[in-house]
Amino acid sequence: MLAQAPQWIASGLTLGAIYALIALGFVMIYAVTDVINLAQGEFVMLGALLAITFKRQGWPMLAAALAAVALTVAVGAAVQLLALRPARQASVLTLIIITIGVSIALRGAALLLWGTDPYPLAPFSVGAFDLGGAVVKRQSLWIAGTLIAAAVALWAFLNHTMLGKGLRACAINPLAARLMGVRPGRMATLSFALGAGLAAVAGVVIAPDTYATYDMGFGLGLKGFIAAIIGGLTNPAGAVAGGLLLGVLEAVGGGIKSAYKDAVAFVILLLVLLARRFGPFAAGGAGGGL
Repeated sequence: MLAQAPQWIASGLTLGAIYALIALGFVMIYAVTDVINLAQGEFVMLGALLAITFKRQGWPMLAAALAAVALTVAVGAAVQLLALRPARQASVLTLIIITIGVSIALRGAALLLWGTDPYPLAPFSVGAFDLGGAVVKRQSLWIAGTLIAAAVALWAFLNHTMLGKGLRACAINPLAARLMGVRPGRMATLSFALGAGLAAVAGVVIAPDTYATYDMGFGLGLKGFIAAIIGGLTNPAGAVAGGLLLGVLEAVGGGIKSAYKDAVAFVILLLVLLARRFGPFAAGGAGGGL
């Protein structure tokens, strides 16, 4: 069993990188709006299926991926403008229920557009190599590289651009940000656009490793949410760490016994919630982590 540990860790880090990308989207939205977007998994599905659709139309892979992410970003912004902004004075529970409705609507639209058939996407790079006793697919390097690039780009955006600093200001103190000329409504729309974009990127890079279907988003969104909870829900670095940790623990659990794979995530979630804290990477509650 110990001989298989390197393979479990390698597979877990690949899976965890996907969870981390999705968790980053949850963090961007929650930190600014206090809304847990339960439609986040559907943005993953849209990114994957749109990229596959554009690729089948003869587009180069890079162009197909960028177009898929751009369209999903537009959908994310539209969700905030059309579904959540009109209800901005409602309770947090009402807003969460709205995101559930959005999730159902997006899944239904995908069912009408793409049907129930699974769609494959060719790997960005084929082949595998040995790394410390683990067989690592080259596609896994694309996933890891995408996470690193996304995390670095997000850090640079939040710390070195006016829009990013506006997002951080709204996450810390919306009233003070408004008094300084920042418009929280626009920042809320931007946070949804960024969250959708990060989820779409996850969908694009995971598509070559699995078949994309209209209902693939629910499970991935749930795992991304658990990763975000582990990391603190308002802390991007914690979201990345939480995603990687969840992926490794899930892979180890599945390696020991396949029935344990999905149970691991829920056990971790229960432990975190029972501890009545958001994890070791938390920044002290909502609004303080960006």
